Amino acid sequence: MTLWIRFRRDGAEGFGTLEDGRVQPHEGDLFAAPRPAGAAFPLAEATLLAPVRPGVFIGLWNNFHEAAAKQGLARPETPLFFLKSPRSVIGPDAPIPMPPGHAGRVIYEGELGLVIGRRCRDASEEEAAAAIFGLTCVNDVTALDTLNADPSFAQWARAKGCDGFGPVGPAIATGLDWRGLRVTVALNGRVRQDYPAADMILPPARIVSLVSREMTLEPGDLIACGTSLGALPMRPGTEVAVTIEGIGTLRNVFAPG
Repeated sequence: MTLWIRFRRDGAEGFGTLEDGRVQPHEGDLFAAPRPAGAAFPLAEATLLAPVRPGVFIGLWNNFHEAAAKQGLARPETPLFFLKSPRSVIGPDAPIPMPPGHAGRVIYEGELGLVIGRRCRDASEEEAAAAIFGLTCVNDVTALDTLNADPSFAQWARAKGCDGFGPVGPAIATGLDWRGLRVTVALNGRVRQDYPAADMILPPARIVSLVSREMTLEPGDLIACGTSLGALPMRPGTEVAVTIEGIGTLRNVFAPG
C-alpha cells in the first residue's frame, strides 16, 4: 500500500508519498508514472492539501443497505448521484464555512472516496476496477434546509456544492482493499458514524462502470460512495473527524461566520 499526498511547503505546492511521518516528493503526473524528486522531509515541515483536484466530483445517495432499510428506501439498480462543485474541495484542517445567505442545519456525511486514475468511458466492471487509482476520505457536507427549501425543486447542487463543502484527504491510498474498511466519523471526539464499506449496495467497480456509461471519467475525478446512518447537524466550532483505517483521518472544523 502507498499513501499519496499533496502539500504546500516553502510557498510551493507539490505531491509525493508519505511513510512513517516523512514525505518523499515526486515530479511528473501523479496518474502517469510519477518519479521521486529530491530528498525526503518531515511531514511537519509541510501543510497538507486535498490530495486530489477533481475535474468532476460525484456523490452517491442511498447506497448502503442498513440506511436504506432504516429509511424504507428501495435498493437502487443504478447509482443515484449528484454533482458537487470541484470548488467545494478543501483539504485537512481547513475550516468548513457557511456561505452568506444560507441558514439552518448543515450536516456531515463521512464517506469512502474513489479517485479515478485513467480515462474511463462505457467501461466494463473489470475495466472500471482497473481505472480506480486509490481510495480517500470524503466529508459530503450538506446544507440540509437549503436542499428542500423550494418544494418544486430539490437543490442538490446548491446544498452540496458550496465553497468548502467537500473536505477530502488526508491521502489517497493505493493497493488498499475497500471490502475490509470501516468509515467512522467523530464529532469533537465522540463517534457518531461507524459503518462497514462492505454494506454498499453498489460496489466501487459497478459504480464506476455504470457512471461511465453516461459520463466520461478522467484521471483525478472523484466519486464519493455515499453514507450510512448517523449523519447529523454540526454546531459552530464542531471538529468533524472522518477516519478510514489505512487512509488516515480527515479533520475539519465547522466554522461559519
